[in-house]
Amino acid sequence: MDRWQVIYVAVFLGALCLSALFTPVFRRIAHWTGLLDRPAANHKGHAKATALLGGAAMFTSWLIAIIGGVAAVYFRLLPEYFYSAFSCHLTGFCAVAGKELLFIVFCALLAVTLGLIDDKWALKAHWKFLGQFIIALLTVVWGGIRINMFVNSELFSISITIFWIMLMMNSINFFDNMDGLAVGTIAIAMGFFTVIAALNNEYFFAVFAALNFGVCCGFWFYNANPASIFMGDSGSHFLGFLTAVVAAGVSYFDLSFSQSRFPVLIPLLILALPLFDTLMVVVIRTINRKPFWIGDHNHISHRFVRMGLSRKTAVDLVHLTALNIALGALPVYWGDFRTAAIIILQALILLGILTIMQFRLEERKDAVEKIEK
Repeated sequence: MDRWQVIYVAVFLGALCLSALFTPVFRRIAHWTGLLDRPAANHKGHAKATALLGGAAMFTSWLIAIIGGVAAVYFRLLPEYFYSAFSCHLTGFCAVAGKELLFIVFCALLAVTLGLIDDKWALKAHWKFLGQFIIALLTVVWGGIRINMFVNSELFSISITIFWIMLMMNSINFFDNMDGLAVGTIAIAMGFFTVIAALNNEYFFAVFAALNFGVCCGFWFYNANPASIFMGDSGSHFLGFLTAVVAAGVSYFDLSFSQSRFPVLIPLLILALPLFDTLMVVVIRTINRKPFWIGDHNHISHRFVRMGLSRKTAVDLVHLTALNIALGALPVYWGDFRTAAIIILQALILLGILTIMQFRLEERKDAVEKIEK
C-alpha cells in the first residue's frame, strides 16, 4: 500500500474512533441540558425524546482530529516513515492547509452554532438563510473556496459558490428526515470524494475528505435506526457545509485520467440523491402553494415508507441508490466520452424510475384505499 494511502486510512480510522467516542458523551450532555427532539414538536415520527447534539459531537471530533493532525505535521510527531512519503509535498500541503483550513474551521464553527441556535429556539427562515449567506460569503472571500466552471468571471465564481454552499446546507437539512439517512448518504459521498482527490494527487482535500468520512461513520453508528441521537440542524448545517467545501475544492479534470467532457458533473453524481430529493420537495411544495422551507412527508424516504417499506428498509434503499449512482463518478472520471455519456444517461434513467415509482405507485395505493373505504 502506498504511504499516502496509509495516511488516508489512518486519518479515517482516527476520525471514526473520535466520533464514536464523543457521540455518547454529547448524547448524555443533551439529556442533562434538555436539548432533545420531542415527538410532539416535529413531523419526524420518532417515538420518544431524542438527544439533539449530534452536530456538536461531530464537530468536536472533527476539530480534535484536525488539531492532532496539524500538530503531527508541524512537530513531526509521526514515525519518520510517514514524512518520507510526503516530504516533497509538505511545503505545498502546509501552504494550502494554512491558507484555507483556519477559515474552513471558523466557518464550520459558525455553521454548527447557527444550527444549534435553530435547534434551541427555532429560527425564522429568513434569519437562517441570512446566517447561511454570511457563512458562505466568508468561506468564499476568506477561505478561498471558489467554483470556476470554466467561466472567467470573479462575480460569477463568487455567486455560484455562495449558492452552492447554501444549497448543500439546506439540502442536507431537508434530507435529514429519518434515522441514519443523511449521515449515511454523506459518508458515502465523502468516501468517493476521498478517492477522486487521491487519484488526482490533491493530498489536502483527500485527507480532508477522509477525515469527514471517518467522522460521519463514527456518528452513523449511533444515528442509525433506531437512533439514540439526532444530528439536528447543527449537524445538517455542519455536514452540508463540509460537503459543499469538499465538492468545490476537489478538481475533477486531469488529462492523465479524464478523456470525457463530463468531469464537472462528478460532484452531482456523488450527491445526486440529496440534490434530487431537494429539487422534488421544492417542486411539490411550490405546486401545493406551501413554503419550500417548511418540512413535510414528501421526501423520497417518506414515499418509500408509504409504498409499504419499513423506515429502516427505506433508508437502506436510498443509501444503495446513492451508492449506485455515485459509483458512476469513477468511470466518468477516467473514461472516454462515450463511457461517460452512457453512465450519466443511466443515472438520469434511474432517477426517472424512482420518480415514477414514488408518484405512480403512491397514486395507485391511494386509489386502492379509496375503493376499500
